[in-house]
Amino acid sequence: QVLLVESGGGLVQAGGSLRLSCAASAHTFGNFVMAWFRQAPGKEREFVSAVTFSGTPDYADSVKGRFTTSRDNAKNTVYLQMNSLKPEDTAVYYCAGRFGLTYYYAIPYDYWGQGTQVTVSS
Repeated sequence: QVLLVESGGGLVQAGGSLRLSCAASAHTFGNFVMAWFRQAPGKEREFVSAVTFSGTPDYADSVKGRFTTSRDNAKNTVYLQMNSLKPEDTAVYYCAGRFGLTYYYAIPYDYWGQGTQVTVSS
């Protein structure tokens, strides 16, 4: 069983920044692809970013240039630095993990955190 715990969400004004963290319990964390998804009320869960076990990042077009994802395998932790936040970034943010390839939709991910709320006021 792999436990993922997100932290760092909160309320911020438009244009501000937040940094999310996701700590994993698994000693095999270094072999995981780790991803961030978000879900706004009434909308489907959508891909935000991912980082491979070797540290290669990938981003949704909506966050490119504003968000940065990284990982520290020694700490079993993945991060999402969010800058220039917009009201449309408001959502519950989830981290997710899986062995193997990066997918841009939620179903293939085996492990999920409980989510952390990010609210961006205008």
